[in-house]
Amino acid sequence: MPNDGLRLYSYWRSSAAYRVRIALNLKGLEAEQVPVHLLRDGGEQHASAFQQVNPQGLVPALQHGQRLVRQSMAIIEYLDETFGGPPLLPATARDRARVRALAQLIACDVHPLGNLRVLQYLEREFKATPEQREAWVRHWLALGFAAIETLLTESPATGDFCEGERPGMADCLLLPQIYNARRFKLDLAPYPTVRRIEARALALTAFQRAAPEAQPDAPPPV
Repeated sequence: MPNDGLRLYSYWRSSAAYRVRIALNLKGLEAEQVPVHLLRDGGEQHASAFQQVNPQGLVPALQHGQRLVRQSMAIIEYLDETFGGPPLLPATARDRARVRALAQLIACDVHPLGNLRVLQYLEREFKATPEQREAWVRHWLALGFAAIETLLTESPATGDFCEGERPGMADCLLLPQIYNARRFKLDLAPYPTVRRIEARALALTAFQRAAPEAQPDAPPPV
C-alpha cells in the first residue's frame, strides 16, 4: 500500500474506526494509526490534546496533511472522492442514495444506542447492571438488523455485497455492526442475507486487516 500522508486516530474496538479501516484497505491506502484508548485513565478521548483533534471526543478522525476530517461516513466519502482505487459508492444517484440509506440506518439509528458513552451513562445515571446494558443493546440491534435484512433481501441490487458484486460503503458499516452484534450475543440466525454478506467480506484481505483484533493497539489474546 502507498503512504499517502494519512493519519487515523483510532481505537481497536471502535466500530466507527473499524469502518474507516475497511475503507482505507478497499481503496489501497495506508494510514498511520494513532491509538486513542477509550477506557484508560477515564478515556483518552477526553484529554485536552485529543479534544483539539475532535471536540466531540470521538474516534475516528482522519488527518490528511493539514486537513482534519471527522465522522466516519464523511471520512469514507472524503477518501472516495480524493483518492483513486475501487469506488466505494455506485455511479448513479439512485444507487448512491440506496447505499447511503443503508449506511445511515446503521450509523444514525443503530450504532449510537450501543455506543460506549451511552452505555456508560445508563450505568452511571440509572444504575443499569451489565445484564441490563446488554439487553438494551440487543434490543436495538435486533430492530436494526431486522430492517437491514428486509432491505437487502427485497432489493435486486443486493449481490455478493450490499450493493452488487463489489464491497462498498454500506459493507464498511455493516461488518463492524455485525462484530458488535456478536460481541453482545445477538442471535444472527434470523438474518441469512446479512450472514452471507459477512462471510463473503471476511474472506477478503481488506476486511481481515481491518478487524479489531488485528490492530496494533489490540490487547494480546488471552
